[in-house]
Amino acid sequence: MREAVNFTSHDVIIIERALRTAMKHDREEHRSRDYQEVLFKMQESANQALSVNAQITSDHDGLRYDYDDSADLM
Repeated sequence: MREAVNFTSHDVIIIERALRTAMKHDREEHRSRDYQEVLFKMQESANQALSVNAQITSDHDGLRYDYDDSADLM
């Protein structure tokens, strides 16, 4: 079983920058397409992660709901 690699946001920025640089300077079209494909996958993963985080954040509106305890007072 393979362990998941946890990249920091800084790691992702460095990888994206390296892929963009490689795309600019590599003369072989098939390798440039490979770099572009990996970059696209990374961006899609980042967008999905942001979407999930936004959904989790919106599910928690910051309000605390207490149950009505007034029945205990009777």
